[in-house]
Amino acid sequence: MTTKQIHLPEMGCGTWAWGNRLLWDYQESMDSQLQEVFDLCVHNGVTLFDTGDSYGTGKLKGRSEILLGKFYQDYQGVNQDKICLATKLAPYPWRLTRKAMVDAGLASAQRMGRNIDLVQMHWSTANYLPPQEWQLLAGLGDLFEQGLVKGVGLSNYGSKTLRKVHQRFQERGIQIKTLQVQYSLLSTYPVEELGVKDTCDQLGIKLIAYSPLALGILTGKYSETNLPKGIRGWSCKQILPGAMSLLNCLRAIAEEKQKTMAQVAINWCICKGAIPIPGAKNPDQAKQNIGAIGWRLDRGEVIELDKEASKIKKPMVQNPFQSK
Repeated sequence: MTTKQIHLPEMGCGTWAWGNRLLWDYQESMDSQLQEVFDLCVHNGVTLFDTGDSYGTGKLKGRSEILLGKFYQDYQGVNQDKICLATKLAPYPWRLTRKAMVDAGLASAQRMGRNIDLVQMHWSTANYLPPQEWQLLAGLGDLFEQGLVKGVGLSNYGSKTLRKVHQRFQERGIQIKTLQVQYSLLSTYPVEELGVKDTCDQLGIKLIAYSPLALGILTGKYSETNLPKGIRGWSCKQILPGAMSLLNCLRAIAEEKQKTMAQVAINWCICKGAIPIPGAKNPDQAKQNIGAIGWRLDRGEVIELDKEASKIKKPMVQNPFQSK
């Protein structure tokens, strides 16, 4: 089965916020801080950066890819050869052919100023337009076979659909490298109920966990009287009342470990065999995320957190494109 070398560290960095004014208040004046985030991460072994060709709001669409490409070119230091720039190509309704997906990959590479390391289907269309999906997946395979990417991954796929796609790629001699799903102590649905971790293990696919801090709720910095703005504030307001027992457990373990709640929540994902990709908008957030690696929760602590997570009555809203 065809494979090319991609280095996947124990934790990556998500860049959804880089260029997103609507949810994350991005301003171009933040770019120098984002460069520091990139440099800090790579220097400390966090060498996987996840983006998407749909990232960035309005005229800033594609901004995240542009910034990553620039930061990659400017970086000089340790772990340079291990950097993995991963992007997700969106199955927009106007992308209907395999060539459209190849063209999308080439456009992303142009924005980055280099070839993509890991190209991923951003979401499955199985829930609303199954025929479109197979053409676009074929295009992902074409990108790999033409030597334009090092590896192929998926995002927001459940076990049933994943097995079908795996079979198609296997017939072409292509190994699916990664599967990315929403996964945190407040969002265990794809992993627990859809069994994606077990399926990934069986098929030799590495699981990536996005939103490991549940839009910041698991950092402990929000309360019912201190909420973030906009949509994130609405989500926090819905979830926080039923999550206090979990947050108290997280806080107690963090104090015992002399870590932050965010670091414990991220480390929990690592202990579960996933690569978490928390976002960072400034060096302080990057340093906190980096403090989640190089150690492990013990088995009893993981079980305790699992128990509290299972009690959550109102978890994070699931991605509507998550397939079965």
